[in-house]
Amino acid sequence: MSIYHCSNHLFLLWFSLSVLPISLSSTSSSSLPSDIHDLLRSKGLPAGLFPKEVKSYTLSDEGQLEVILHGPCLTKFENRVFYDAVLKANLSYGSLMGVEGLTQEELFLWLPVKDIIVKDPKSGLIFFDIVVAHKQLSLSLFEDPPNCNPQPQSEGVLKNNLLKGKGIEALRYKEYK
Repeated sequence: MSIYHCSNHLFLLWFSLSVLPISLSSTSSSSLPSDIHDLLRSKGLPAGLFPKEVKSYTLSDEGQLEVILHGPCLTKFENRVFYDAVLKANLSYGSLMGVEGLTQEELFLWLPVKDIIVKDPKSGLIFFDIVVAHKQLSLSLFEDPPNCNPQPQSEGVLKNNLLKGKGIEALRYKEYK
């Protein structure tokens, strides 16, 4: 009888070590919204920060967000915005910090967006750190996910040249094309 009792405890120990971690890990991944736009809303950010053309996303326990689009594309809010095929950032409530893969056109230059912050949703403002300046825009510009057009070839040449430090040559290329 005591052997049977001991084997029940061993079975329970084995069951808890092998089955419970699986159910816990699947619970944490299933608690994420299936749509990136819903995830943004749940984190105090507007849904329209990423375009409709999001293929998938992953979010680590540490807040590392990776968003995969169907391909690079352009859209416009106040100015034109270029999304790489893969975007990365640290996601926390009200902010995307250390953004990679997002550039914004400012005065004919393409500048990387580094941080996006909503300090107070009641203010109606969203802040963008575009390396050389901090820009504030109306949250209403980002309510709905935008359509994002595939990157035209000439825009790709322009953007790549500007980001590689060939700004004047790239501007000349665009002017004379």
